[in-house]
Order: sequence, then structure tokens, then C-alpha cells
Amino acid sequence: MIEVAKRRFPDWMRRALPTRPALQTHEILNRFRLNTVCESALCPNRSECYSRNTATFMILGNVCTRRCGFCAIESGRPEPVEADEPQRVARAAEELGLEYVVITSVARDEMPDEGAGHFARTVRAVKETIPGVRVEVLTPDFHARPELIGLVVEAGPEVYNHNLETVERLQKAVRPQASYARTLEVMRVIKSLAPGIKTKSGLMLGLGEKREEVYRAARDLRNAGCEILTLGQYLAPSTDHLPVLEFLSPEDFSAMAEDLKPLGFLEVFAGPYVRSSYHAGETFLNAAAGEF
Repeated sequence: MIEVAKRRFPDWMRRALPTRPALQTHEILNRFRLNTVCESALCPNRSECYSRNTATFMILGNVCTRRCGFCAIESGRPEPVEADEPQRVARAAEELGLEYVVITSVARDEMPDEGAGHFARTVRAVKETIPGVRVEVLTPDFHARPELIGLVVEAGPEVYNHNLETVERLQKAVRPQASYARTLEVMRVIKSLAPGIKTKSGLMLGLGEKREEVYRAARDLRNAGCEILTLGQYLAPSTDHLPVLEFLSPEDFSAMAEDLKPLGFLEVFAGPYVRSSYHAGETFLNAAAGEF
């Protein structure tokens, strides 16, 4: 691992804590025994999102079969999947009053269907429980297997998200068990199976990528059928993870969004604290408006 001195947060990365308490969200999640990527991945937005009674549900357990250089989620041998989890997610989402539900997961490469069937059951449970709800899934790559991606697509999510995470040159360091080309293939498969589903992907910046590499990755995603792009600042969860090599300013993110939107994206959501599921409902509505 590269040895880099700990970088101080720039002023634009400092923000006030929300004044509204997040106790209700914590209570509901705990009562239904649910994991969230907010907690497991140490998301810097979790206090804000919890205070708005929203969270990103993480299904299929909290132990991942992959080990990515940026991620705080534990890697190892997962526990068996809990069959009633889809119903618990749906009931929690209903109690939280969610109209837009984001569901992600750990990778489960050891399962024959890599967890795709459980994803589909969870999407259906949420839609059956909450009339008119919109669902976004953020899935592993399922090794770009069309039959597995198809299981999720058939459940009818409005948005299918799979993150590229970083530029092509840095893929092996950032997510060694994944593939730049495979992520692009996932985008193509989704669009071939369900042209009406919005496709979404995102990159973390500050890992040593060059601006032209980010733009090339965005073009590759767009050419593969990606319609919504998120760009955010990478923040190292610990000193054992990949270090931050650069803090990009809000102006940097705004300039990139302005440059990349004309490629044909319905929405480019960029900023220091932007994450895949951060303000996902608003991002979806902006994308939908961009079609007209």
C-alpha cells in the first residue's frame, strides 16, 4: 500500500451535523434487524440521511466475498441468507414512509445465483407492500451473467445501478475481483433486457486518477447505455484502506458535471459528498425530467 501522510480535510469538506434526531430511523432498522450500507460502509452522509428517515438497505448479510481497497465492509465467509429479509425490508421501508427505496448488497459469489434471486424477491416485497413506490437497486456485477441480471430486471426496479468506482488504470488496486470491462457489460445487458429501466453508475475521485481518465470512463459508461452518473470524493474508511491522494473542490465537481452532461446523460450528480444512493430519489426525478 502507498504510504501517504494523513491529509487534513479542506474547509469545504466540513459541515454541520443535522439538528433533527435520527433515533426513529435507528429504532426501525434495529427492530427489523436490517443492515444498511450507511452503517456497514461508514458512509459520511448517514447522520443526514437517517435524520430524514431514509437509509440504503443492504441485503444478503454484512460480510462480503470480495475485498475492495476502498470499502469498510467486512470480507470473509458470509452467513446463510435469511429468507424473511425481503419482507422485513418492505415493512421497514413502509414504517419509514419511503416513497423511493434503495436496495444494495454485499457480493455473494459463493451462491449459485450470486444473490440475484434474493434481490428480486426484495424488490417485489417492497412493491407489494408500498403502493406507488419506486425502487433503485445497486447490485454487484453478477459476473455480467444475463440470466442473473435478468432476475433483478424482471422484478421491475425503476433504476438499476452498478458502480464503475474508478478509472480503468486503477481498477486492480481499487476492486481487484471486479473488472472495468465487466461493469460496462453489465450496463449493456441491463439495457438489452429492459430498455425502459434507468441505468446508473458512479465513480469515486481522489484516488490518483487524471481528469481525462474520468472523462474517458464517463464516455465508456455512456456508450454502454448508462443514463445517470454520480461523482463523489473518496474518503478512506481507515488507514488500512487506500489513501486519499487528492481532495477535489466543489468547483471541480461542478465543472465536471457541466462537461459531462452533454455526453447524453439524463443526470450527472457531482459533489464532494455525493454517493451512489445519496439523494437518489431526487436524482431519479431530475433524470426523468431530463427526458422531456
